[in-house]
Amino acid sequence: MKRILFGIITLLVISCNEETKGQFYLIGKTNNLENGTTLYLSDKKELIDSAVIENNSFRFDTKLPKSPFQVILRTKRYLHYRYLWLENNPMTFDATKSDFRNAIVTGSTEENLSQILNKETQSLPRDERLKKDMEFVRMNPNSVHSAYILSVYSTTWGKEKTKELFDNFSTKNKNTEYGKSIVKYIKLNKNPNIGENYVDFEMEDTNGKIKKLSDLKGKLVLLEFWSSNCGPCRKENPNLVKTYEKFKHKGFEVFAVSQDTKKESWLNAIEKDKLPWLQVSDLKGRDNSASLIYGINGIPDNFLIDPKGIIVGRNLRGERLNEKLNELLN
Repeated sequence: MKRILFGIITLLVISCNEETKGQFYLIGKTNNLENGTTLYLSDKKELIDSAVIENNSFRFDTKLPKSPFQVILRTKRYLHYRYLWLENNPMTFDATKSDFRNAIVTGSTEENLSQILNKETQSLPRDERLKKDMEFVRMNPNSVHSAYILSVYSTTWGKEKTKELFDNFSTKNKNTEYGKSIVKYIKLNKNPNIGENYVDFEMEDTNGKIKKLSDLKGKLVLLEFWSSNCGPCRKENPNLVKTYEKFKHKGFEVFAVSQDTKKESWLNAIEKDKLPWLQVSDLKGRDNSASLIYGINGIPDNFLIDPKGIIVGRNLRGERLNEKLNELLN
């Protein structure tokens, strides 16, 4: 009987340990945050969970939709925030001796890799940082953080280098959401240059109707890439409106592609900036299919396409754009 009881107790202990090991929770400590302050866990699409700080302590007991899972831990107005990789493990967050963004986080292998890379690159100039990031992706083909980095920099590094790094990934990594995004880029990217023919595509306009770039065939077209949350784009819009009003009667058109993810934000920006030209978007952000086709790695960006369909300029704005239009239309 004693042996049976001992066996049952042993099984219960093992079972409890396995449950704890495979279950996520996050225990946190903050520094000088008021009691009652709410912290939010969000991914790029929606709110996942929230917790209230008491005595500079908080706890999340959240069922993760997948593991690893990248989130942002933040206060309501993003005064304090930190990107995190969560995993189905007990995790800790310690900001008692640092600011919120540099808190010490334990319990996640992917977060640990991310922290190590961040410490190595945070003080480097952009070119050196990109080299370090590429080396990390090359040396960690099984890390979902590598897949995330490659999905972000695929248009920066180009199709050939992206495919080389992606081919080295594990099957599991290739099948992540980031891996699928990379596959989409490799499949779609044409990266047309000045002097080459434009690449046609179709996308929904603000009313949900399909529009093609080729619908404007025979016009001098500025293919403009922008978004409502892009400060430089919004700053340039008034200048482009003036240019459009000056040259539209001579056969000049604008075909604008937005990298927005929220339709309301996109429509509000169009209305506020009084943009009169054709607007399209698939509301997929940087994964916008036209952006992947044309290899857009930063906005604002644009391509000027002549009536014969030849790309005759890129990233033209302000007086440079006006001078080019004068040259072509007069």
